[in-house]
Amino acid sequence: MTTTAETTPRSVTSKDVTTDKRPGRMLALVLAAQFMALLDIFIVNVAAPTIQSELGASGAGLQLIVAGYTITYAVLLIAGARLGGLLGHGRAHLAGLAVFTAASLACGLAAGTGQLITFRLIQGAGAAVMIPQVLSLIQRHFTGEARIRALGAYSAVLATGAAAGQVVGGVLVSADLFGAGWRPVFLVNVPIGLVLLVLGIRVLPGEPRTGAARVQARARGFDLPGLVLLAAAVTLLTVPLVLGQELGWPVWTRVCLIASVGFFAGFASYESRLAARGGAPLIGLRVLRIPGIARAALRILVVMAINAGFLFAMTLHIQGGLGYSALRTGLMFAPTALVFGAVGLTWRRWPARLQGALVPGGFALVAIGSVAIGLLMREGGDGGLWLYAASAVMGGGIALGFSPTLTGALANVRPEDAADASGVLVTVAQLGQLIGVATFGTFYLNRLDTPGVHGPGHALWACALALSVAALAGVSAGLVRRR
Repeated sequence: MTTTAETTPRSVTSKDVTTDKRPGRMLALVLAAQFMALLDIFIVNVAAPTIQSELGASGAGLQLIVAGYTITYAVLLIAGARLGGLLGHGRAHLAGLAVFTAASLACGLAAGTGQLITFRLIQGAGAAVMIPQVLSLIQRHFTGEARIRALGAYSAVLATGAAAGQVVGGVLVSADLFGAGWRPVFLVNVPIGLVLLVLGIRVLPGEPRTGAARVQARARGFDLPGLVLLAAAVTLLTVPLVLGQELGWPVWTRVCLIASVGFFAGFASYESRLAARGGAPLIGLRVLRIPGIARAALRILVVMAINAGFLFAMTLHIQGGLGYSALRTGLMFAPTALVFGAVGLTWRRWPARLQGALVPGGFALVAIGSVAIGLLMREGGDGGLWLYAASAVMGGGIALGFSPTLTGALANVRPEDAADASGVLVTVAQLGQLIGVATFGTFYLNRLDTPGVHGPGHALWACALALSVAALAGVSAGLVRRR
């Protein structure tokens, strides 16, 4: 069974972190920017029908509008983490925020499908530079219990952004502010981003790299060959996952998926050889040897796949199967977001005797919640108030599967490894969301087209069972004892 040692930070000396007189302000600012960026992964889902009708986007074009952000975000996360190590995490965060804000404005003013796809790709690139710096700043500016609390807030923001994106997207599209239709979904980021930029210039540390720190950063460099191999591998994996269902899984999508395995293997081989001859690989091998990192990555992959798959399939079912409005669709995810946030912020205060069971218990709650949702909606109904209760159970279970896992893994990370560790774990979380949308979303859509399946409710029931099986796999992972 998972032990409490996994969620207890190692001792940290004053040399381990860069102290800050007002770290609370810094944390609030970077988490606000992170929340804004994470909203944009899912906020477009409920606006997709309106975007398609107003711009006349094709099915594949709409998929790229929705997922183009996610593709560049996933591809460039590791590079963004390394960039923070070279420029300073505060500077890199502000640079990413500036690109994200400018791209949000361009998305809101886009005149056609091609423009919107292009600006969404740029928006994802800005997020990829901005988001990895958050964990690195937490690792460098917090210690002891303060670090644990900061990581709890980080965890709550990271996954509530998904459900909250559905809610905010529904509200903005239904409000039709100034007759702008879907455009406020992007334009809302502009004033928020500008405020955060102004505050960030004053609050975020400059982190000048002098002496040994500067020499170390320059010595590590950027590992361009490793970056190209990793970017190619992630691109070959994510693009077919995003477009495959819409295009009917043509041959090229399957070829890309197979090729991605080869590129991942080539990346691992190159990084190992680079480290053996004294170079600085893009992902430091010592990060992967940190106790709990590998298992945490697996758990995070599973729980984020479940989270994204649940949200995506439910959105398809509520809007397409039940014909509900964007606003009502978004509000149905409110319990998931609220309970996730509450659990993510409070689980550390729960009795010590429960701490070791939190992760497997969380996955078990997810299995129970997904089955309950499937049963409630199997016959074509909306589940009534019981659906909100089941969604709350899902939110609590996902929080318990995610937050203690992330906190326990990062508690053992040294500040100098923070950039690499944050890049790895956030990339895994993002890949998990892509895999969840591709697998569970595809499963739901395929069941709709399967002869003998009686309507969308039964397709959702089958998808709920698949989600529960994945959650039970997470329970098993949580019960594996650390060597």
